Amino acid sequence: MSVSGLRLALSALSALAAVTAFTAPASAAPHGDEISVQRDARIVEHGTVTLSGTYRCSAPSPVGTVQIAATLVQGHTRLGFGGEEAVCDGREHAWEATGSLRMTPDVHAGPAEARVRLQEIGRSGGLLPTSLRTVAEDRRGIELRPHSGA
Repeated sequence: MSVSGLRLALSALSALAAVTAFTAPASAAPHGDEISVQRDARIVEHGTVTLSGTYRCSAPSPVGTVQIAATLVQGHTRLGFGGEEAVCDGREHAWEATGSLRMTPDVHAGPAEARVRLQEIGRSGGLLPTSLRTVAEDRRGIELRPHSGA
């Protein structure tokens, strides 16, 4: 690729990234789709971390499902988990997602950031997803509180 071709490709990628950043949905989408995460979360030392909150969503497209995805960020560590299927009937529902700390043992009680999303996963007849669309998201500082795990 020539230098001008490289510049053109980088410009196109930058423009796409900017459009994506400025069109990302807020926690309350225009269609009433929303998700929130509670400020307190549970952590079982060297075991699991659990986030919870509420969500509301309208019916997904006929070729997709809506799932809850969570990401916990603490220091330089990022842990993604979730995948619970959402019930999209326009009413508010509670959700809870638990992630394993087996691969991220340095996550500990204390402040962290939680990012949660309602994601519509499109399929066109097969098992593999063909599209992924965030319909609502929430991001906030949280506190990981020790829990006995019993």
